[in-house]
Amino acid sequence: MFESFKLLTPIVWLTRLLVGAYPQWIGCAPAATQRIYFANHTSHMDTVVLWAALPRALRANTRPVAAKDYWDKGALKRRIAIDELNVVLIDRNRDDPTHDPLDPLREALGSGFSLIIFPEGTRSAQALPGPFKSGLYHLAREFPAVELVPVYLENLHRSMPKGELLPVPTICSVRFGRPVQLLEGETKEAFLSRARAAVIGLSRA
Repeated sequence: MFESFKLLTPIVWLTRLLVGAYPQWIGCAPAATQRIYFANHTSHMDTVVLWAALPRALRANTRPVAAKDYWDKGALKRRIAIDELNVVLIDRNRDDPTHDPLDPLREALGSGFSLIIFPEGTRSAQALPGPFKSGLYHLAREFPAVELVPVYLENLHRSMPKGELLPVPTICSVRFGRPVQLLEGETKEAFLSRARAAVIGLSRA
């Protein structure tokens, strides 16, 4: 059931107005279970849209993961990221060999938060996700009790594609699939391929 607009924060209200962000729980139901929601990535709006699609009770404990070099620039983006979304900012700078971008994610998971991540690592111009980077595999291995929920964001590549500065109003649905898990003895390559296929499968749901 959708929330009353009177109960929505400004960022959620605006997101619903622009793109709908209509949730479809296909393979699982909303639950307070600690989860990592992993999705395809085609737009700067992906982070806000997926977070806004969650029920109000879950948003408070779910932190999107986003690039510091984008969301930490400019007062408006910083306010949305820090004050509204409680984002986990990651530094993608690889100059320091001792720096591990996954450390802030480990800290958030260790504190009991759920996460929203985009395993491709960067936005794609295509509706379907490209190959996944290894971060999801490492988190699955280190936090086996956390549910891994695939999510497909439909139409956002049309609303605010890579290179565009302003969103185009459209209707976007957010499809939540059946949780996947790292199998005993499963290789990194096999797991990432299977996780990516779970997201792609939701595009046809």
